[in-house]
Amino acid sequence: MKVTSVEVFDIECPDRKGWNPVFIRIHTDEGISGVGEAGLAYDLGHSAAAHMIKEMAEAFLIGHDPFQTEKLWARMLRESFWGLGGGPVIYSAMSAIDTALWDIKGKALKLPVYQLLGGKVNDELRTYASQLQFDWDSEFKALVQPEEYAEAALKAVAEGYDAVKVDPIMYNKHGDTYYDRTNIISRGEMKLYRARMQAIRDAVGDEVDIIFECHSLPGVTSAIQLGKIAEEFDCMFYEEPVNYLNHSLHGKVADKVNVPIAGGERLYNRWQVRPYFEEQSISVLQPDLGLCGGFTETKKVCDYADIFDVRIQAHVCGGPVASAASLHLETAIPNFLIHEHHTYAIKSWNRELCLQDPQPVNGKFKVSEEPGLGIDLNDEIVYRSPHMTIK
Repeated sequence: MKVTSVEVFDIECPDRKGWNPVFIRIHTDEGISGVGEAGLAYDLGHSAAAHMIKEMAEAFLIGHDPFQTEKLWARMLRESFWGLGGGPVIYSAMSAIDTALWDIKGKALKLPVYQLLGGKVNDELRTYASQLQFDWDSEFKALVQPEEYAEAALKAVAEGYDAVKVDPIMYNKHGDTYYDRTNIISRGEMKLYRARMQAIRDAVGDEVDIIFECHSLPGVTSAIQLGKIAEEFDCMFYEEPVNYLNHSLHGKVADKVNVPIAGGERLYNRWQVRPYFEEQSISVLQPDLGLCGGFTETKKVCDYADIFDVRIQAHVCGGPVASAASLHLETAIPNFLIHEHHTYAIKSWNRELCLQDPQPVNGKFKVSEEPGLGIDLNDEIVYRSPHMTIK
């Protein structure tokens, strides 16, 4: 079997500006195709990822055996030059390509991808409703008042979720977005953030888990400040309290905050996660399959994490292909903790991108039993967006 052509889709969602999932579809001379997704659907980088996929497809894919995933991954790492330095653009392209190749292998062998990863360890995947600050509804809304946070949480619980995630520091009292939270946080701000968390806890009770998200925006001092709120409300874990540019920052926060620390969506391979494991500063690793090298590398990272008793919750903030791929990974690993279902994943403008629509039932996911990933692009929708074909 040989790769004959590669399609790349840089999706534009008219109903949600700034949401641009990047899909790939690899075709072979045996009529089998596979899909993958780059992990840069939000903020900046999607067009760069799409064109990086194009360059890598031209350099490495056309005419190559799609079953040789390990060899292809090593070539992309070493022969691209930039792979040995890292970064989200090159690793998102490597990830999308690798994911699509595993989809092809599964279809050719008539097996779901999780079987190729070692088989089913987890029959069902506990799932949490992610990013309540954007509401949990059919439309996007930036939430400000504590009672709005309570209402969003109750909507998720009513659908069967027993865990929710929120970034209570994203919006100030005027609804404006913060991007630099490295300064010491004022008493007034702390009061607002605490009130939002209190509203959620009062609404859902003490048997629903709450995850406190920070998106890496605080500095060490402000992260420790906010960590006291995470402690007060007995949060399941405290996510991305600081950035990854200095790995020692996580250790300082972990020493001061008595809540498990989570992170990893901006760590792209086993080399980058190493210091966090050795310092034991992260209890929950959140690799993004669309950034951490696809199945070939992310499975290694998960196994590496298991040596240090680190649990896995794959970061999922993308289109339906990203969701489907993550379910296969999490089904096959023994250190799975919980699955992330982003509020964008319940929006019509995201759900229409594929023919299948992965959604949990009563807060639990089950992986597809179809060969490969079990998901296909909706050509009627994706061809409306910018796309290119490499032959």
